[in-house]
Amino acid sequence: MPERYDKVAITLHWVVAVLVLCQISLGWSMIDIPKNPPGLRAGWFNLHKSIGLTIGLLVLFRLAWRIGHPPPPLPASMPRWQARAARTSHFLLYAALIAQPLIGYLGSSFTPYPIKYFGVTLPPWGWDAPALKELCSAAHFGLACLITALVAIHIAAALKHLLVNRDGVFQRMLPHLILVMGLFFWLQRTPRPRPTRRPRPRDRLSR
Repeated sequence: MPERYDKVAITLHWVVAVLVLCQISLGWSMIDIPKNPPGLRAGWFNLHKSIGLTIGLLVLFRLAWRIGHPPPPLPASMPRWQARAARTSHFLLYAALIAQPLIGYLGSSFTPYPIKYFGVTLPPWGWDAPALKELCSAAHFGLACLITALVAIHIAAALKHLLVNRDGVFQRMLPHLILVMGLFFWLQRTPRPRPTRRPRPRDRLSR
């Protein structure tokens, strides 16, 4: 039986994983939400910001926990290049998940709109600076693409260890059944934005 991560590390991993998957789905789908009726688009964007800040805080806590509780070693049978690739991808994913909410927060601070964390308005400190907002938005979009790619690589590597290599790497982070069921039902109950269909030119002419 391979050496496993401790319960705190396993719980943090899967909670962050579920939040990141929700955030990716929400982030790519809410772009098409129309600005009318007022408040609908802002509500989804504030939820996106709240989840993002939560992910950043959880990743920082997980890093602190990882320093005091080193992960179990990789199997000796794993090729050296794969071990290096795993460490590099983990480093990039940690860095991106910390930088992404920070850049998103900075970008939102350079707008006239308030930042709400699950309904609580955070103290404003920025100013209306469209150029800085556009710069942060471009970096935010680039990091979103990077995170999506890194998550896809991470999932593919995990499935490879589980189904092909069968070396116990996947089982090291396998959570208990209760946690899996709880996260599954929570994910099923999480609402997703449904963008309102915009009328086409033909629809307008037919009226």
